[in-house]
Order: sequence, then C-alpha cells, then structure tokens
Amino acid sequence: MRVEIDHQEIIFRKFFFRIEEARLRHERYDGSMSDEMVRLNFDRGDSAAVVLHDPEQDTVILTEQFRYPTHAKGPGWLLEIPAGTVEEDEDDDPIRTMRREIMEEIGYHVENLEHISNFYLTPGGSSERIHLYYGTVSPQDRKGAGGGVLSEGEDIRILSMPVAKVFAMIESGHLVDAKSIIGLQWLQLNHARLLAPR
Repeated sequence: MRVEIDHQEIIFRKFFFRIEEARLRHERYDGSMSDEMVRLNFDRGDSAAVVLHDPEQDTVILTEQFRYPTHAKGPGWLLEIPAGTVEEDEDDDPIRTMRREIMEEIGYHVENLEHISNFYLTPGGSSERIHLYYGTVSPQDRKGAGGGVLSEGEDIRILSMPVAKVFAMIESGHLVDAKSIIGLQWLQLNHARLLAPR
C-alpha cells in the first residue's frame, strides 16, 4: 500500500528524544488515497530487552529503578527485565546493546541470547521498537557489580526472584512494565521446554 509524504521535519530534539511532524496521505483499503493529514512521531530510537533465566534455580533476574514518567500515576520505581537503548553504532546488532546493558545493569556476562521477537510499544505515536531476547545465566556468570552507570543517573537494584513468584506478580498486576510482561509471559509459555534436560 502507498504512502505519500509531502513534508517531514524534526520539531523537537533533546538528548535522545525527537518529535517528527509529517504531512502525508496514504492509500485506503478501497484503493483511493486519504486526504492529507498531519501526524507526529515520537522517535527515541530502538531498545533491546532480555529475559534472564537461571534454569537450575528456576529464577529470573529483574531490575528496579526510578522511572520519572511513571511517577505521577505510580509507582515511580518499576520492576523490569534488563533493557537499554540501542546506540547508533549498535543499530545493525542489538545483541551488542543487550550484552552491554546486562553488564552495566546487573554485572553478568551472557554469551548466548535467543531472539524472541521485535515489537512496537505505542505505534500510534512512537516508532520505538523493542528487540526482545532470552538468555540463561548461572551465578558463575556474574563478573561485575552492576547497578547502572552512575554518570547517567542510574541507580539500579538487582533482584533474583523465583519464576513462580514473578508469574504471580503478573497475575496480580504488580508488574506494570509492558516489555517485561511480554517477555515473562513468553517464559511462562515456554517454561516446561526450557527446564527440560538438553
């Protein structure tokens, strides 16, 4: 289907956030073209996230940190799976992002990451995609302190939690981060397979 973009410009830029305004028309399902419309796109780049699972202990590693955009509506401090923004030099390989973020946030070295999916968080207003992965860890994989990058204002608490407890937190509504819910529900669907002897 066709999209005709008449004009595009960045109307706001600060740090790694950009707002793009476009005037466009697109093909309708009946084959005709729409009237011209104005659309905004909040572009903050792509991100990568990982479900880190210790199958021997049947635990997952979560992070907790303050997230200002959630402060007004609560809870402010969110439990999440490790994640981070894909840097420009990592665009062709989000796994590089994931390995960097895993070391920065929780201090683990993870060699093998299985791709789960790519998805948009809020496609009505943002182009951000999440590249979601699964990785296995053991206590021997911990090589650093983690806790985030202090110069970036990060203060990250690391939690290792039983899988059953995490699944119960999804059910009860205590986990409210979308990428984490998606990743951990994938783990729930594949749990028996992942625990089976290989």
